Amino acid sequence: MFPRALEICRPGQRHGETAGEGVVSVPRRGTVSGFSLLELMIVLAISVSIAAFAIPSFLSAYYNIRLKAACNDLSSLLQRARIQSARQNAIYTVTYQIIGGVQQACIDLDNSGTCDAGEPVIAFNQSIIMAPGAPATPYVLVGDTAGTTFTNTTTLGYSQRGLPCAYAGGLCTTPAPGYFVYYLQDRRPGTVGWGAVVVSRSGRTKSVIWDGAAWE
Repeated sequence: MFPRALEICRPGQRHGETAGEGVVSVPRRGTVSGFSLLELMIVLAISVSIAAFAIPSFLSAYYNIRLKAACNDLSSLLQRARIQSARQNAIYTVTYQIIGGVQQACIDLDNSGTCDAGEPVIAFNQSIIMAPGAPATPYVLVGDTAGTTFTNTTTLGYSQRGLPCAYAGGLCTTPAPGYFVYYLQDRRPGTVGWGAVVVSRSGRTKSVIWDGAAWE
């Protein structure tokens, strides 16, 4: 084997270039084009249009979640009052009051009509209050044909057996002649959201929200 002969470049010839071949040109790196102002304006217009449709739906869902949480808190408080009444063999009521602009609800252990120190109490978001009355489309409990519905104007009490009653004058007569619906309002920008806690005559509770067309 003979060693490979050294390649000798002719004057003006680059290393690796054979005779008769021209100089190999190296391609220049191409330039990267960006977005034009028109394209950016189109993208911005599409984004604004999407946001205009999405933001109201997002806010509505946020407010409904907040209101549903308040209803669930009140429902839990009512169940707690029911259990304590049965355990302590006593009549307990549920009282509402506003302190410092914040709506509160408590288990009124002494039935005084106020939330005293030491009594179980919950506080709602500052925008949520107990409604002064029923909405235009009140909630109807399917299957209960008693014809009587107690609302926010009725003081809800629980008997020694843990059954709900329309408490008045120290009396808690059970079974109640109807079911109970306690409405909450969520004061939103430009509108009002409605929620409710329903108490059946057997003492079961559930939370519902008005979605603008039906109670869910």
